[in-house]
Amino acid sequence: MKTYKLYLLSLLSGLLLSFAWFPQGFVALVFIAFVPLLLIEQTVASNPEKYKSLLLFACSYLTFFIWNILVTWWVKNASFGGAAMAILCNALLMTLVFMLFHKTKKRVGGKYAALIFITFWLAWEYFHLNWHLSWPWLTLGNVFADTPSWIQWYEYTGVFGGSLWILTINCLLADIFIKREKSQKLKVRRGALALVLIIVPIILSLFVGFFANKFWKGEIDIVIVQPNIDPYYEKFNGNYDEQVIKMLQLASQKVNDQTEYLILPETALPENIWENKMEESSAIQLLRKFLQRFPNLKIVVGASTAKIYQYGEDLSSTARKFGGSEDHYDSYNTGLQIDSSNTIQIYHKSKLVPGVEKMPFPFIFKYLEDFAIDLGGTSGSLGKQDERTVFISPNSNYSTAPVICYESIYGEYVAEYINNGAQFISIITNDGWWGNTPGYKQHLKYGALRAIETRKWIARSANTGISCFINPLGEISQPTEWWQPAVISGKIQLSNEKTFYVHFGDYIAKAAVCLALLFYIYSLLFLFKILKK
Repeated sequence: MKTYKLYLLSLLSGLLLSFAWFPQGFVALVFIAFVPLLLIEQTVASNPEKYKSLLLFACSYLTFFIWNILVTWWVKNASFGGAAMAILCNALLMTLVFMLFHKTKKRVGGKYAALIFITFWLAWEYFHLNWHLSWPWLTLGNVFADTPSWIQWYEYTGVFGGSLWILTINCLLADIFIKREKSQKLKVRRGALALVLIIVPIILSLFVGFFANKFWKGEIDIVIVQPNIDPYYEKFNGNYDEQVIKMLQLASQKVNDQTEYLILPETALPENIWENKMEESSAIQLLRKFLQRFPNLKIVVGASTAKIYQYGEDLSSTARKFGGSEDHYDSYNTGLQIDSSNTIQIYHKSKLVPGVEKMPFPFIFKYLEDFAIDLGGTSGSLGKQDERTVFISPNSNYSTAPVICYESIYGEYVAEYINNGAQFISIITNDGWWGNTPGYKQHLKYGALRAIETRKWIARSANTGISCFINPLGEISQPTEWWQPAVISGKIQLSNEKTFYVHFGDYIAKAAVCLALLFYIYSLLFLFKILKK
C-alpha cells in the first residue's frame, strides 16, 4: 500500500471519531472509527522491511490530533495556550498508548491483538481519569451521552461499558479486512456478529430503562437560578452584593413555601469568603435574610472561599503564605449549603482542572503555581478534600451531592457521593468561559451519564447556561437558553437505592488495567528471549 494511502486512512479515522461526537455528530460512526487505524497498524506490522514504526506513529498522531482538535477546539476560548497543550499532549498520549499496543502485539504475535488493543485502551482511559493531568473528555463511552436510550445499562457498567462496546465492534470489523485469507462466508458471519453486538445492547437498554423507575420515590420542589453574569468582565470584577441580589430577585419569581431547595451556580459568591468568619460575609447575610422568608428552604450555592491556618495546625500541600508573613492560608472552589440551622455545610471541589485550579505534579512544579491560568477568582493550586461531603437537610429527610463543574465528568467520583448517602445530585457550574461553543453542550450531556449510572435526579445550575433538570434516565427537562438570565422550578424524586455501578465503580477498567499489565509483562518475556514464538 502506498504511504499516502496510509495517511488518508489515518485522516479518515480522525474524521470518523470527530463526526461521531455530539452535539453535531452521528454517533454510529464510532463503531467503525478505529477500523482504518487498525488497518494501518496491521499493514506496518506485517511489512517491517517496507514500513517503519515511525510511520505508524505519524499516522496515529494525525488521527488523534484531528479527533482532539475538532471535538475540543473550544478550550481556546478560555486559554489558547491551555488548548494547545490539551490538544497536542492528549493526542501524543493517545499515540503512545497505540504504539505500546503495536509493540506488545509485535512481540506476542497477532493471536491476542484485539484483546491487547481493547485492554490497553481501557487501561489508558482509566489512567487518564486518575492522574495529575486528567482530561477524560474523550473517554469513548462519553460519546453516547446524546443517545441515552442506547445506554441505560450504564447503571451496571458506567462509561467504560460503552468504551468496551465500541472497541469490541471496531476490532471485529477490522478483522474482516485484516484476515484476507478467510472465506467470504466467514467474513459475512463476522460482520453479522458485529451487527448483532450493536443492536442487542440497544434493545437491552430499552428493557433496562423501562424497569429503572423502581428507584424513584417521593417528590420535592426545587428552584434553579441561572443569573447569566459574564465571567470575564463582570463576575469577578463587579459589585458582589449586587450579583447576589440579582440571583435572589430571580429566585423570588419561583420560590414559595413548598420549595425545599434553591440551587445557585458555581462561584455565585465570588468575594473570597473567609471560612473562619463566614457569617461576616455580606453575601451570606443576604442569603440568611432571604431564608427568613422561607424557613424550610435549603440554598446550595458555589463560592470562592479561603481558610486561615491556626498556629501549629498541619499545612496542606497547597497552603500559601500571606506575603512575607509566616501565616498560611488555602483557597478553595467551594460548595455551600445554607439553611435555617446555625451551621453552614461546606464542600471543597476536589477534581480540579489541571493548569487552572491546580499545578500538576506539585512536587516538581510547586514553584510555578503562580503561573497557572487565571480565569477569575483564585488562581494557582486550590485546596481540596479527600471525602465526598453530602449536604443534609436540618431534619435529615433530604440529602444532595454538591458536584462542582468539572467533577461531573467523573463517574466513579460522583458515585462516591451516592455511597455517602446523597439522594439527588446538584451540579453547580460556570460554563461561560468557553463561549457559545460545543463545550458547554458536551458538559451538560456528560452530566446526564451520571444520572443513568446512579439513577438519581440532577438539578443543574449553570451561570450562563444550560440549567435544567435531568431525570434518572438521562432525559433533560426545562433546559434554559444560553446566555440568558433564567429561573426554573420543578419536582424531582428521591432515592436511597444504589445501582450496581455505584457499588462497584469502574470495575471494567480496573480489570482491563490488570489484563494490560499481564499482557505487557508477557511481552517482556519474548523481548528478553525467556519465551520464544
